Amino acid sequence: MSIRLDSIGQPKLTQLLQNYPNPFNPETWIPYQLETSADVTLHIYDMSGGLVRTLDLGFKGQGFYMSRSRAAYWDGRNNLGEQVASGIYFYSLHTSDFSATRKMLILK
Repeated sequence: MSIRLDSIGQPKLTQLLQNYPNPFNPETWIPYQLETSADVTLHIYDMSGGLVRTLDLGFKGQGFYMSRSRAAYWDGRNNLGEQVASGIYFYSLHTSDFSATRKMLILK
């Protein structure tokens, strides 16, 4: 997947990118980019579609959120603070006009 830039080095589209590392244990970073500023929420689901964790990332400006200091961070815990089991999980990024989902794997 390529990253397209406009003339001033800002993203030309909003994208959800592959988490890293993948597979992971116990933590991972989820990179994304925003074409325009937006309130950003990340939902993590298990294989059966059950909600595992909601990460409210807040209002983010246009830009790239790729590095560990800027990407979304998940510690492998559910909304109750419990470590989740090994397996496949899905993460979904939402803004007011964008939604995308990708797959990730926890191996313990």
